[in-house]
Amino acid sequence: MFIQTEPTPNPATLKFLPGRTVMAEGVAELTDAAEAERLSPLARRLFEVEGVTGVYLGSDFISVTKAEPVDWQVIKPALLGAIMEHFLSGEPVVAPEAVLRAVSDAEDDDTVRQIKELIETRVRPAVARDGGDIVFQGFERGVVYLHLRGACSGCPSSIVTLKNGIENLLKYYVPEVVEVRSIA
Repeated sequence: MFIQTEPTPNPATLKFLPGRTVMAEGVAELTDAAEAERLSPLARRLFEVEGVTGVYLGSDFISVTKAEPVDWQVIKPALLGAIMEHFLSGEPVVAPEAVLRAVSDAEDDDTVRQIKELIETRVRPAVARDGGDIVFQGFERGVVYLHLRGACSGCPSSIVTLKNGIENLLKYYVPEVVEVRSIA
């Protein structure tokens, strides 16, 4: 098994590409070892590596976030070993309750449907290439609220991406949008 790695715009997050499906449906974000122990055999293995603070599981990638003082050169071999060990074990990646799925609300008005469609088709695929995810959380009085996950969470360039990228895109296609904000 050959696992590729890619840097992300967030220096605290590294993207691992195992060359196979990680999540067949949805995504999973785990931010502590206890949660990983309960919900994901793969994330449990990754949290066993000292310095890991977060794991984001996408369709074909794994983003791992580390604590600031930890050096990637020190923990990367252990992370590669944990990923390989997991896939060779045959265990599931996550328990079913760990999977986050996009919520579709039949009562959304046309504006919200258009915003969600742009996020799903244009924004999420672009940020997934960098090991992250952006999820629609709401739209109120011209403001779109988004939740940043994976490599996007805590990334120094996420504000630029939100304002210069996503906000401009949404304003262009949806005149009702006046601002985009990140929420925790």
